[in-house]
Amino acid sequence: MIPFLIFLLAGFQTNVAPNDSGFFTKSLWFVHAYGRPEVSYARIDKQLKSKLAFALAKGRELSPADVKDWIPLEVFRKLAGKDDRISDAELTTALAFMVPETRKKLVPELREYADYLTTTFDMIEPEHYASMDQLSDWIAKNWQPSGTLHVISTCTGNSRRSILGATMGNLAATYYGLDNVRFHSGGTTPSAFNKRTIATLKEIGFQIEPTGEEAQRGDPKLPNAKFTVAWGEGMECLEFSKTYDDPSNPSSGFAAILVCNEADTDCPVLPGASLRVSMIFLDPKSYDDGLYETKKYAERRDDIGRTLLAVMANARRKIQDRGN
Repeated sequence: MIPFLIFLLAGFQTNVAPNDSGFFTKSLWFVHAYGRPEVSYARIDKQLKSKLAFALAKGRELSPADVKDWIPLEVFRKLAGKDDRISDAELTTALAFMVPETRKKLVPELREYADYLTTTFDMIEPEHYASMDQLSDWIAKNWQPSGTLHVISTCTGNSRRSILGATMGNLAATYYGLDNVRFHSGGTTPSAFNKRTIATLKEIGFQIEPTGEEAQRGDPKLPNAKFTVAWGEGMECLEFSKTYDDPSNPSSGFAAILVCNEADTDCPVLPGASLRVSMIFLDPKSYDDGLYETKKYAERRDDIGRTLLAVMANARRKIQDRGN
């Protein structure tokens, strides 16, 4: 069990908000941080929260009995005081100690946003569970401390969902200390980085600026501007609409996420991909120019964001287990 703690103390774990997030939320993050591997699965998140809420109804401290289903007793006792209880202050200290350096470099608004999304894994669609497992397995199997592991998020026009997938994936990887997992985007019929996608990403703290340059147009009548997308100190990429096999994307050894039905159907095989998974999300484009446009883009952003945060949380736990 000592290697388990040493690995955690190296900075691969959990969540802590800059302000008091409440005892229940901190307890949830504590279980995610120190619990057995299965606590990182989205499929048990609702059950975990229900049992934890019941256990905490009596007050603001954790006992071994409260978390016995998730945290090994020897781990709990290494963190608890002589009274064999973890108080609010001890909980805060334990969480603060575990924040990875990369998370500290995130834009503050994005860090707070990701903190929040990690409390919403119960909202992930069950139809995504199998693909999430495949992707987290692939990341854990292929990840190394040095070198870069690549994932391409793919849809048809590379204007909305695929760019949301790439952007939220990079946030998730950075949040969990796996910033050498890099997410990219691509499409089958490029169009442009949609202004609504830009707006919904800026809303949560991404810094997106035009470079003044234009990429090759998919539609001769539609400008295809290039943008820098930044999410933290020294963390940025160039984003524009392109095919998934554009020279700016990795050409081999990558994982491909198909986030729309059309791309999933049109690309039964993606040359160079070592993993291909379907992770379909509804297209917010259907709501363009309507009353709910802004809310629906935010809804899709959050759906994709919480899903990829859960993938990276699980990948990190599997990497941790591999290191024990």
